Amino acid sequence: MRLRLIFAVLTALFLSMGLALAQDGNAPDYEAWDRTASRAEAAIDAEAASDPAFETLRGELVEWRGRFQDATGLNAARIETLRAQIEALGPAPAEGESEPAEIAAQRSELNTRLAEAQAPSRRAEAELLRARGLIGEIDELLAARQAGALMSLEPAPLNPANWADAVFSVYDWVHALVTESVSLWTSPIYQTEFSQNLPAVAIYFILALLLLVRGRAWVGRLMSAPVAAEATSPVARLLLFFLSLAQNAAPVLGVYLLVAAIRASSFVGMRSGVVLDALPVVAIYFFTANWVGRQVFPLRETAPRPMKLPPQQRRRGRITAGGLGLFMGLSYLVERVAESEGFPTADRIVVLFPLIILTGLFLAQIGRFILAHIRTEVAEEKVLPQRARVYGFLGRVVILAGIAGPLLVGFGYFSAGSIFLFPTALSLALLAILGVLQRLVTNVYGALTKSGVAEEEALIPMLVGFVLTILSLPVFALIWGMRVAQLQDLWQQMIDGFTIGGVTISPSNFFAFVLVFSVGYTITRLVQSSLRNSVLPKTKLDVGGRTAVVTGVGYVGIFLAALVAITMAGIDLSSIAIVAGALSVGIGFGLQTIVSNFVSGIILLIERPIKEGDWVQVGTTAGYVRDISVRSTRIETFDRSDVIVPNADLISGVVTNMTHHNTTGRAIVPVGVAYGSDTRRIEKILLEIAEAHPMVLLTPPPTVVFQGFGPDSLNFEIRAILRDVNWVLSTMSDMNHEIAKRFAEEEIEIPFAQRDVWLRNPEALSGGSRQEAVAAPSVPDDQPTTDGDSDE
Repeated sequence: MRLRLIFAVLTALFLSMGLALAQDGNAPDYEAWDRTASRAEAAIDAEAASDPAFETLRGELVEWRGRFQDATGLNAARIETLRAQIEALGPAPAEGESEPAEIAAQRSELNTRLAEAQAPSRRAEAELLRARGLIGEIDELLAARQAGALMSLEPAPLNPANWADAVFSVYDWVHALVTESVSLWTSPIYQTEFSQNLPAVAIYFILALLLLVRGRAWVGRLMSAPVAAEATSPVARLLLFFLSLAQNAAPVLGVYLLVAAIRASSFVGMRSGVVLDALPVVAIYFFTANWVGRQVFPLRETAPRPMKLPPQQRRRGRITAGGLGLFMGLSYLVERVAESEGFPTADRIVVLFPLIILTGLFLAQIGRFILAHIRTEVAEEKVLPQRARVYGFLGRVVILAGIAGPLLVGFGYFSAGSIFLFPTALSLALLAILGVLQRLVTNVYGALTKSGVAEEEALIPMLVGFVLTILSLPVFALIWGMRVAQLQDLWQQMIDGFTIGGVTISPSNFFAFVLVFSVGYTITRLVQSSLRNSVLPKTKLDVGGRTAVVTGVGYVGIFLAALVAITMAGIDLSSIAIVAGALSVGIGFGLQTIVSNFVSGIILLIERPIKEGDWVQVGTTAGYVRDISVRSTRIETFDRSDVIVPNADLISGVVTNMTHHNTTGRAIVPVGVAYGSDTRRIEKILLEIAEAHPMVLLTPPPTVVFQGFGPDSLNFEIRAILRDVNWVLSTMSDMNHEIAKRFAEEEIEIPFAQRDVWLRNPEALSGGSRQEAVAAPSVPDDQPTTDGDSDE
């Protein structure tokens, strides 16, 4: 016993040493982390760092958070093994109880090893919480700063006292730019460098000039051919889309080449470099807005028109969209120049204010176009009320932003006014681009499927449009002020997943589940197809039995596919079992009808009291069983209508199955003959008719029954067993035809009902008294009256 204990202690010692070495190799550097965390706590407490400094510090904390999150899984396999070993020893003795010394020593040793194995992950979890807390504090601080900036009061550009300094700042910058450019131009060093780079400068400049002057016209010539087929051809619309894109991309490329030519000339200083860096962005703003405006307010009448406006308003819409992009691009240029020159806040706002006013006016005009469009749609009754309300609200919001933005800036609330103005304009542009992309997807789908004008109603383009809308949400969030770091955190949280009832659900788990289940479902369908077409037809099972086997295999296969998919996705079935147990009572009461029908469907497939193709009668419904599904059974009645019967009704109710084991069945044909007919002769004739019909079985033979004496006739019945009861109606019809023929030949009368009618008060029919009725002479029906009175 002592040797075993010594061996166990030595083993634990060596294992703990190896574990410590492993921890030293994999654990984070906690000393470096302490320094970073202390620095972050000091910066947060002081609140003196700038926003970029806090963003940099936050990025470091995010890196540490990722390391700690990875470290929480250290020794996971070892921990699970040790826990399994401890569970194998059985439950620990209760207070006052004891267990064998060897087991107690082993339990103590395993607990010690378990604590040592859990130590790195527990420390990582603790530091992970600390890192998350610091990141949250920085986010709260930056959010508070953003909220405070919105309501901060800055110099008002409407105050004339701020105008003079702004004019002098602009003058000083222009003078410095000209002086800088002249100095560079007259410098022998830069002139020599320009001479060396002259070929490249000439090539760049010529290409830029061609693209800026003739680029749009050249692409416009290529658009003439597909315009004729635009209204009916998705391919033509696709070609026009890309040509319009190229038509506006050409001048943007020309601006880039022009900037490259100026930079290659070497006559570029600090101030001119700022302008050159901003020029391509200005071009992108302007030509993108111009392209979007032409898509929303098209020039051609054959083009799709998202905005239902007359040609004059569409022309104004194109001009407004281009002007809006130009003013936003110029605002960007002014911001870059003011930032590089260090303009005072008052000067920067005063210089920007005219551009802000113009941007607001053009944005409000876009809002008026939206309202005009929705009024046209409502007048033509081509829009749903809900959509009309949404468009109306959007148009009013845009008009409000276009008016309120410049007003707020004018009174000194520059941040609040900018939030009203520029994000609204960018959001409108993004919405328009989403609409253009949706139309592009629709045209691509129409071109690939050759579906003509019906592609607008197809499901796939709508789903793709929905996905594009979802993907645009981060862009909207960035436009309206969400920081990139916050988006990265949201993305990381989505990748890591979320926990419900102890089950972690993440995109990777979801895609693994979908993939494995799809494979299992496909294999199940292949097995079902093989059974249905190759294996089962060679057996002695009937059609109903084959259907039951194929359906049962489908249920089992889908269940196994779901089970394997859940396991492969890393979802703990024990956690699901706990949740399922908690929901079982509610499911039992709320879904008991569905469960009952499902179980009844399984019983129908196993016991097979009915099968597909059977002629059944359930209550007042009679017809053929066409399909037995999980919840219900479809019965096709004789008038070709489908009746859906819950499976529980078939199990608990009375069902008459005409063709359960075989298709033989009895037909009963009633016959009536006149009184005085020879009953034995009638019986012989009817028996001959029954035996002569090819559908009637002779074993057992048909019979003729003299039913009795009716009020008008002697009643007989032909009772015969048919080979196929499904032909009972046609068989009865054939027999009736033959009976009519034979009775006519044998001069046997088929009577019809006769009744004697006695009138108690006949004078009530003529309207006179009984004596007048008796005294009046009788006149034959065909003798005309001679009193001269007409019926009229």
